[in-house]
Amino acid sequence: MGTYDLRNKVALVTGGARGIGLATARALAGRGASVVIVDLDAAAAERAAGEVHDSRALGLAGDVTDRSAMQRAVASAVERFGGLDVVVANAGIASRVATFRAMPSETFERVLDVNLMGVCRTVEAALPEIVPRRGHVVVVSSIYAFTNGVGATPYAMSKAAVEQFGRALRVELAPSGASASVAYFGFIDTEMVHRAIDADPLANAMFEVLPRPLHKRLSPAVAGEAIVRGIERRAPRIIRPRRWVVMSVLRGILNPLSDAQIERDQDALARVREADARAGEDQPTTA
Repeated sequence: MGTYDLRNKVALVTGGARGIGLATARALAGRGASVVIVDLDAAAAERAAGEVHDSRALGLAGDVTDRSAMQRAVASAVERFGGLDVVVANAGIASRVATFRAMPSETFERVLDVNLMGVCRTVEAALPEIVPRRGHVVVVSSIYAFTNGVGATPYAMSKAAVEQFGRALRVELAPSGASASVAYFGFIDTEMVHRAIDADPLANAMFEVLPRPLHKRLSPAVAGEAIVRGIERRAPRIIRPRRWVVMSVLRGILNPLSDAQIERDQDALARVREADARAGEDQPTTA
């Protein structure tokens, strides 16, 4: 596929009031696109839209777990800007570190509902506009799609499922001339990462099972720019930091080795026991 020119296109970004979503909205507007920013917080979405552009940005309240809300957001995009060409299904949450059996079922299911079904509902609402316009879909997965999700089971499950959704969607859209990308990010310097990892000593300790070169954090601006470049190239995969590309390509070899190493690592198992002891504690999610 050739370069996809974003000038005069219309894009919708969920979770767009801050972090990766806001950075993506800014990069899209910088390319000449009109942008609809959807976020749970109406005031935050409106503020973000004002920061992005004075006339080519619209902020809307919307919950990705609500199919009707996403349909209304798409309808508002069409009404305001005349159509919809691009959707970036970015909204997501994380849970506090805990084992599967220590995590309340409500927390577990909430993460899956937002991170997986929220992506599906967003794309479902957008496709009737995007397909006829030969547009583009971005679904935001994570490096947790191809690393061990111990302590973050629902997050890892949701991101692995989003990867499979995006891969299949790309092939299914090909006959129509539309396309899709899967975005995989490592650790981006966002509020969600601060609250889920930095504010939790146990999360920080479990983070140490990863090789140190993979600890590098990027700014949201780098992630947003990567998404927009991926859209312009209609790239199947967007991976940042780039050093995670090797892990993705070699996952079939590296994952069994990594899993076996973690099982033998007494420090790692001690942290797992700590995570298991969190049963009955408050388990808030972080956006």
